[in-house]
Amino acid sequence: MEETKAKYSEADLKEFRAIIERKIQQAKQDLELLQSAYKNDANNGTDDTSPSFKSFDDGSNVMNKEKNVQLAIRQEKFIRNLKNALLRIENGTYGVCRVTGKLIQKARLKLVPHATLSIEAKRKQ
Repeated sequence: MEETKAKYSEADLKEFRAIIERKIQQAKQDLELLQSAYKNDANNGTDDTSPSFKSFDDGSNVMNKEKNVQLAIRQEKFIRNLKNALLRIENGTYGVCRVTGKLIQKARLKLVPHATLSIEAKRKQ
């Protein structure tokens, strides 16, 4: 494959950087909420006062905690992907499909700013 010359303008890259940084901020806040939810699950203060059905509640608490841990892991991966997108902006490869070498559509990058594949390449997967 020949070397691609396709690149987004500095103005476009600045816009994408702002979108990514905003998403990282929001994702970090969401991650903190998830982490506090599974770290503080046992601290509601009323556990010892509720009679009966405790085993059902315990099972439910474990399931909720596991779900929150899984969501936190996904959120950490999302943040990593967004940070990698910032690195691609720095090294001049942002917005270029890693399969076709063509520019990924702006609309796609605004929705999924960490995308590394064009719609065309994604459909072929």
